[in-house]
Amino acid sequence: MNKVTLRVTFTGPRSGSGSAEAVLDCNSGRSPDALPRLQPLTDEDRNRKGTHVTDTAIQQPSQRTVEDLDRLVIRFAGDSGDGMQLTGDRFTSASALFGNDLATLPDFPAEIRAPAGTIHGVSAFQVQVASETVTTPGDAPTVLVAMNPAALRSELDRLEVGGTVIINSDAFVERNLDKAGYSDDPLTDGTLDHYNTYLIPMTSLTKEVCKDLGVKPRDAERSKNFFALGVVSWLFDRPTQPTLDWVEEKFAKRPLVAAANAAAFKAGHAFGETTEMFQATYKVRPAELEPGTYTSINGNTALSWGLIAAAQQAKLPLFLASYPITPASDVLHELSGRKNFGVRTFQAEDEIAAVCAAVGASFGGHIGVTTTSGPGLALKAETIGLALSIELPLLVIDIQRGGPSTGLPTKTEASDLNLALYGRHGEAPLPVVAAYSPSQCFFAAIEAVRIALKYRTPVILLSDGYLANGSEPWRLPDRDDLPDISVDFTTQFNDADSDGNPVFRPYKRDPQTLARPWAVPGTPDLMHRVGGIEKEDVTGNISYTPANHGLMTELRAAKVDGIAADIPPTMLDSDGPAAVAVLSWGSVWGSVTSAVRRVRAGGSAVDHLHLTHLNPLHADLGDLLGRYRTVLVPEMNLGQLASIVRSRYLIDVKSITKVEGVPFTASEIAAAIAGAVDDD
Repeated sequence: MNKVTLRVTFTGPRSGSGSAEAVLDCNSGRSPDALPRLQPLTDEDRNRKGTHVTDTAIQQPSQRTVEDLDRLVIRFAGDSGDGMQLTGDRFTSASALFGNDLATLPDFPAEIRAPAGTIHGVSAFQVQVASETVTTPGDAPTVLVAMNPAALRSELDRLEVGGTVIINSDAFVERNLDKAGYSDDPLTDGTLDHYNTYLIPMTSLTKEVCKDLGVKPRDAERSKNFFALGVVSWLFDRPTQPTLDWVEEKFAKRPLVAAANAAAFKAGHAFGETTEMFQATYKVRPAELEPGTYTSINGNTALSWGLIAAAQQAKLPLFLASYPITPASDVLHELSGRKNFGVRTFQAEDEIAAVCAAVGASFGGHIGVTTTSGPGLALKAETIGLALSIELPLLVIDIQRGGPSTGLPTKTEASDLNLALYGRHGEAPLPVVAAYSPSQCFFAAIEAVRIALKYRTPVILLSDGYLANGSEPWRLPDRDDLPDISVDFTTQFNDADSDGNPVFRPYKRDPQTLARPWAVPGTPDLMHRVGGIEKEDVTGNISYTPANHGLMTELRAAKVDGIAADIPPTMLDSDGPAAVAVLSWGSVWGSVTSAVRRVRAGGSAVDHLHLTHLNPLHADLGDLLGRYRTVLVPEMNLGQLASIVRSRYLIDVKSITKVEGVPFTASEIAAAIAGAVDDD
């Protein structure tokens, strides 16, 4: 392929602060002293590139058009060492600062060290940015950035037909093509005929621009993701200064790395601005968001902040005990750096030790929390049963992933509902709360802590990998709007014995909530015992009598059932009478919300019911479901909620299932709704 020398001075607001100079030397032998036209493509180039790229030449920015877009869905894909998650995150942050609404979908390899250059090693990051409210990362990307053949092979079929592909052409050598499973070169065999394709030698251009910085070629090559980020930042008019500031701060202790990344980013930005490869630039206008202070937040961070807020509102110290497990580990990482809020964290040697430590913390008057994913939740089952019989507050957070067993550690699923509801020995009901968006994880955490503290019970909070890693803009709430969930510990005798002497009865319940008193060890005169053997009602003495066991079992169940009167009604989105409704829980909320909008825009009536509490269910749910002739229940499992609704309300709901490790798209659910409307 003919190559050229480019000398570009990066100046002006589109290129970042100050000015810099880079030589993009591709062995053309042309003088770098003036800004040259690029060499015309040879026949060999045209054969390699097909008809997708015009002759490349310098073009003045004034010759290009600027087109407005309502939304953009872009997917970055490359090897797991190519920095695609970082690239996507920086593009997302710049878009958030620009004022767009957005939703993201990081997609990690399932193996920690998948073979480089193979399909299994592809890491991807998808983001939808829009000038209006969005609830999903988009059904299909309109733009794909592919850093190597494996990324192209893995991700091309996701792209809209007629979409744009930006390719690092340097990576398409025989060895990499073989690793990706290509028998022919996809750049020349017609694979890309139905797409707008741009081939850019990102690796060689990045190495060249970093050469004079004293960066080794191998280290310089690692900055090619910032070259790609520079190109798309120019193409879609993203602000550049936030990225440059981030690079300077992130790599302050590694100045060569900072210099290489900044130079690559500026070179990519200038490449887009100075070649005629792109005939237009595109702008996604800022969204009209409610006034306030916003941040871009992912589900695990929001959940962590929600736990901190809950502890502040409860006026209790927060204790997190956890064993690292994907995709829950980030909660431990985030909270471990928040000691200034009185947070205590403990990385245990295993899942059982973690939940046992959390129960001990609750006994000591802390908010005891443990985080895990499906395999860990199974291991914690016995100790959760202990906390249930002791009747102490405990929060168990399950960030769901594909299963069973090790399953799909980096892929999302919502198949732990039955485990959360029934995965314990004996009759052991407990409240289950489910988050439905990355930012709503904050409020779900507060709600779960509120219930655990008020009713002295373990609570399971369900999130999933999609929520945990996905991000969106979030308006920071006013602390005055957060609920007061403070707890009054028992500090005095609460009963008298048969002789009239004051005593403490650890199971003398509140008549309204059926919660037992919570007395912190060390409180004068309130010494008591707890444990897993059945206790006598009121006294807390060990009891083996059949009647008492039946009574305690029924009291614990009644306590959980009574929570239904203390939770909000079912979330209902209705714009008028409808015969068809969609019932959702968890992260499928975003896809259903988008799908319902599409169906309504087409003139059909459909309602959307969403559950934030899975046990007890919302008190109004049965009456709501009775309004509709058809109820669809989409789930990322094989129909767990659908089975519960059928048995509880005797309604023949229609189950829509997906267990592929990826979330529903809005189009999948919209098609199901449209079919139900037509049938009705």
